[in-house]
Amino acid sequence: MDSKYIEQLLERYWQCETSLEEEDQLRAFFNGNCVPGHLLRYKELFVYQQLQQEECLGEDFDARVLAEIEVPVVKARRLTLTARFLPLFKAAAVVAVVLSLGNVMQHSFFSDVKEVAAADTIGKQISAPSVALSGDASVAHEKQIIDSLRRVDKEQEIKE
Repeated sequence: MDSKYIEQLLERYWQCETSLEEEDQLRAFFNGNCVPGHLLRYKELFVYQQLQQEECLGEDFDARVLAEIEVPVVKARRLTLTARFLPLFKAAAVVAVVLSLGNVMQHSFFSDVKEVAAADTIGKQISAPSVALSGDASVAHEKQIIDSLRRVDKEQEIKE
């Protein structure tokens, strides 16, 4: 082959304008022994391409790859209805404990007050004396309660 023709093919090859047959001609030329000195720098490229085309994976490639890969173990677990509602049961238990502790603390704070009995506090509003009231104000409040009770007693006596 003429080196002028090979140079033209190379120029077209770098511009991606060659056909497959022309590329085969270039490979055949550079695989030969009579490559001019100024074109030796391109020889390794075409020889490398030829070597890579000859190399293939082989028949046992798939088997070797699959042997290297571990088979994943699936750990499936059946969820029962109880297991699904377990977080809900835990939340209900926490609410019950908090409400129970609140009720116990309420009774323990007001256990020293004479007006409030433990049995009376369930379901009723607690009327404990306020800390802000002075001694005279609490006496006046007690007098008002006693007076209202006397009025109720008098009304009942009149009706009878």
